[in-house]
Amino acid sequence: MNKPINVALAGAGAFGIKHLDGIRNIEGVRVVSLVGRRRDQTQDVADKYGIGHVATDLAESLALPEVDAVILCTPTQMHAAQAQQCLRAGKHVQVEIPLADSLADAQAVLDLRKQTGLVAMVGHTRRFNPSHQWVHKKIAAGEFHIQQMDVQTYFFRRTNTNALGQPRSWTDHLLWHHAAHTVDLFAWQAGSPIVQANAVQGPIHPQLGIAMDMSIQLKTASGAICTLSLSFNNDGPLGTFFRYIGDSGTYLARYDDLYNGKEEKIDVSKVAVSMNGIELQDREFFAAIREGREPNASVQQVFGCYQVLDGLEHQLGA
Repeated sequence: MNKPINVALAGAGAFGIKHLDGIRNIEGVRVVSLVGRRRDQTQDVADKYGIGHVATDLAESLALPEVDAVILCTPTQMHAAQAQQCLRAGKHVQVEIPLADSLADAQAVLDLRKQTGLVAMVGHTRRFNPSHQWVHKKIAAGEFHIQQMDVQTYFFRRTNTNALGQPRSWTDHLLWHHAAHTVDLFAWQAGSPIVQANAVQGPIHPQLGIAMDMSIQLKTASGAICTLSLSFNNDGPLGTFFRYIGDSGTYLARYDDLYNGKEEKIDVSKVAVSMNGIELQDREFFAAIREGREPNASVQQVFGCYQVLDGLEHQLGA
């Protein structure tokens, strides 16, 4: 077997744990260091997953010579700087979505990746969910062409809490985080760049300082259109729901599950080796490292998404 890939994971919160659960199923990969803001909580997670090294400073983990790669599940505002820190330390890096919360920071990561030649990937998980992969394979086979996507991204987050309902030290963002999923997925599935984008947003929350509701329209060069509705005010059901309307069918994707327009479930269990989109995302990262190739959802591939988000931010007057 190939030499194991040793990983440091930064961010021991809800999403970091999802990665740890996925990595457990991947042969030849070991998490050797866990970085978190609170040492006691981080140590508890490390003990549960058998991780020998714990730190509260990413630099401490990067200094470990055995670390080959890093997965960043830290607050959005830290992603770009920490990704560059990893690349400068000679480590491959996977950054959870979003890559950055500004185009300039995204560009800086891309430039440094080109200089280092290391694998740098962004956690655009929708590219890896079996539901969206099933649709992508149909598109690649010429059996389905998108005419329209209708997407709803709905959460109930009027306070700073994470996916587990725990207090969060940073503020989430509808545009730079949650819209990024759909902007990237739409362009990837359509196989065509986004050439038109419009956005409107609701009132700014007086404490959080962000818009709690947003509506976005997109159009690709191929003519496909997308309507995206986002809210932190929605009191259930929660999550992101995708409706693909095409020339030969309609499909409804809910994370890793897929249905046709009549709400009949489609079996996507044979699409990949797992039904877990996060695990599949991590498998691609490690495979790219072993094979010395560009991964799906590389910084280069997803950069167009951040160009669109930057344009929308300027429209909104932010």
